[in-house]
Amino acid sequence: MELMRSLGRRSEGARLERIEASPRWAEDRFRNLHPILPGLRDTNAAMPSLREFLCGGERRLPPAPLPALNPLDAWSKPPGSGLRVTWLGHSTVLIEIDGRRVLTDPVWGPRASPSRLVGPKRFQPVPVALRSLPPIDLVVVSHDHYDHLDYPTIRKLRKHAVPFVTSLGVGAHLEAWGVPPERIVELDWWESFSLPNAELTVTAAPSQHFSGRTVKTRNTTLWSSLVVRSARHAVFFSGDTGLTTEYREIRERLGPFDLAMLEVGAWHPAWGDMHLGPENALKAHALLGAGAFLPIHWGTFALAMHPWDQPAETLLRLAPTAGARLLMPRLGEPVEPAHGADVDAWWRTGLPERARPLRETLTAAVVPKSIAVPMD
Repeated sequence: MELMRSLGRRSEGARLERIEASPRWAEDRFRNLHPILPGLRDTNAAMPSLREFLCGGERRLPPAPLPALNPLDAWSKPPGSGLRVTWLGHSTVLIEIDGRRVLTDPVWGPRASPSRLVGPKRFQPVPVALRSLPPIDLVVVSHDHYDHLDYPTIRKLRKHAVPFVTSLGVGAHLEAWGVPPERIVELDWWESFSLPNAELTVTAAPSQHFSGRTVKTRNTTLWSSLVVRSARHAVFFSGDTGLTTEYREIRERLGPFDLAMLEVGAWHPAWGDMHLGPENALKAHALLGAGAFLPIHWGTFALAMHPWDQPAETLLRLAPTAGARLLMPRLGEPVEPAHGADVDAWWRTGLPERARPLRETLTAAVVPKSIAVPMD
């Protein structure tokens, strides 16, 4: 029963009517409208098979949990600059912005899967318990894939009387899991939500991706990047995306940004139209014209073939020549973009050379969402 509930629910009624009115909706599904950039997808790179995904690749897991900090003491004091972020693993970030707290794509569950027993298993624990979070003002969810929309986490967060801001169609899942409909805000691209009694706005913006929690529900919900803006600061959150020149339009319409949080992990040369990877993330950062760059979507789940630390090492090597100011804090380490320190390769600290076997974390019972081929 729990497995079926975690699959979510399809939109109907007024929610479906709003979806069907979207410019991005055609032939019963959402589509990426922007052309794929030349060379974005390596046409010589074959899609990995399920066997390759489960057993192939080297060093896909760290040999031990990564260094992490408990942020509770730091969270007890407001950030001096007014803007502070704490990366909690994968795409989960606590944003503190001018007195408000925003939680992105919250995932505390043990697996990126509809099941607690099978599917890609978390190799890195969240540095703070969900029940220990300070009071939050807003939850944002970019799209409905399992490593971004987590059923057990939402079931616990629903008790917080705060708005849940997400992409068109995703609200059906939230409502099915007990979030009151009056606290669900669904946005199409370029639409905004303003937090009542606060100078805080969330705007959905383009991304190049896909959606779906089952094969039958593929692309029946929208995927978005999100911009969080206060009176003094602005933060860009990529969600999941490939590289698109729409980033330039996002800069023109919603910038400038103090910080860009861009996905860098769980990518493959054949997935270039739906995931950035570190090199394209640097290009996206340049298109956005953002200030600091916080890499996300890595260090938590093995959802691709590359070594677990490859995104971090590539960024460390390429960022200086790309002119990007990296923020690479430890998990659970609050950092203010205005005061970001030099990058310390903390992920190398105290880790032996050999990684533990993949079978401890991956299982063939569930096909991870990253293997799926987009229907565009």
